[in-house]
Amino acid sequence: MNNARSAALSALLHVDVDEGYSNIVLDKTLASLSLDARDKALAAAIFYGVLERRITLDYVISRFSSVSIDKISPTVLEILRMGAYQILYMEKIPQSAAVNESVTLAKENHAGRASGFVNAVLRSLTRRPEKAAPPDETAQPLLSLSVKYSFPEWLISLWQKAYGKECTLSLLESCVDRPPVFARVNNTLISEENLLERLAGEEISARAVPWLKNAVELENTGAVGDSLSFRDGLFHIQDLSSQLCCAVLSPVPGCRLIDVCAAPGGKSFTLAEMMENRGELLAFDQYKGKVRLIRQGARRLKLSAVQAEMRDALNPARELEPADRVLCDAPCSGLGIIRRKPEIRYKNPSALDSLPDLQYRILCKSSELVKSGGILVYSTCTLNPKENGEVAEKFAEHHGDFLPQPVSLPAPMIRVLREPENQFTMMPHAHGTDGFFVAAFRKKQE
Repeated sequence: MNNARSAALSALLHVDVDEGYSNIVLDKTLASLSLDARDKALAAAIFYGVLERRITLDYVISRFSSVSIDKISPTVLEILRMGAYQILYMEKIPQSAAVNESVTLAKENHAGRASGFVNAVLRSLTRRPEKAAPPDETAQPLLSLSVKYSFPEWLISLWQKAYGKECTLSLLESCVDRPPVFARVNNTLISEENLLERLAGEEISARAVPWLKNAVELENTGAVGDSLSFRDGLFHIQDLSSQLCCAVLSPVPGCRLIDVCAAPGGKSFTLAEMMENRGELLAFDQYKGKVRLIRQGARRLKLSAVQAEMRDALNPARELEPADRVLCDAPCSGLGIIRRKPEIRYKNPSALDSLPDLQYRILCKSSELVKSGGILVYSTCTLNPKENGEVAEKFAEHHGDFLPQPVSLPAPMIRVLREPENQFTMMPHAHGTDGFFVAAFRKKQE
């Protein structure tokens, strides 16, 4: 049945079973169904709400279910999560409607036998909500935080050890709200002032970021791809953290720049714009589909300086001429972008174990592409010292031909951690950015 709850269920199961990216999964699901704008909005609200609150919802369900969570089928469990989310967090939906719609959803999705079970669990929740109170924070501090903020205990523990309890609490609270949307002005085609005028004419609320040139914050954008200014290549969506990362590289018009892990291309585009589309920017990825994305983006933005090609950062097929600037934005755990991709928090922690070694090896290989006196920047969109500072420090220790390059960022970007001057960690609660890390090095003059 083509309705909002069916769409949300389908998308949730896809993310849960196939581990698809939430934004891509939801977009594809909604595109395949004939839903009006109101139903699309409801589907998205339930979908992201359930993803963000999964740990909390599972705790609540466990308080009322006679069957343990791991014994409930994926379809029935997602239906229960959706029902519980509507009851607990969506005030405009009557509780009786949330229960009845969940029962109907079970019947429509070959889970008719479980419809009575769904009804019993959700009705119990409506009658005795006090039973779903979180654990005592004094007796079980980690579990209490986990249930309150819907974050796994291992991740809370990791952040507490790395950044302290106060910073961790602020991080958890920052992930409750929807993240701001920022765009980068394509200064090769339009000025910041003129873009703001164009967007106002399209009824898109936009304002300049006063301390970062050519950065604007967007509100009430709707589908950005439908914007005429977007289609004309006048801007691309990019968080401030990535824009600041590009600023650390400080490219100049006419330089040669290599972005070794470039997909989907946002940093390459900003760097090319900083170069005024003059010079040479090689944007690499090892997968054909991702290279195609970079090329499409560069074409839309009319950035002829960007040349996208397939290349394995660890095992390249051919050597390249050294460059003035090299960006190594390495594959990472993504713990800094949980606000945008809530499913990242449910990763198996063991998946992080092999990343620092991979990142270090890619950084070492990338350093071979830097010419004498050139700048190398290592970056990730994660908040995990093993993938960030420890990789950067290991590189510095074993590469005497590189010197630390101090990271200088605009005044609002105050340091919240004690770090070497060539490293900078950005935090959502402190900087209004995604969680992000940069480390800069300069190759010694020969």
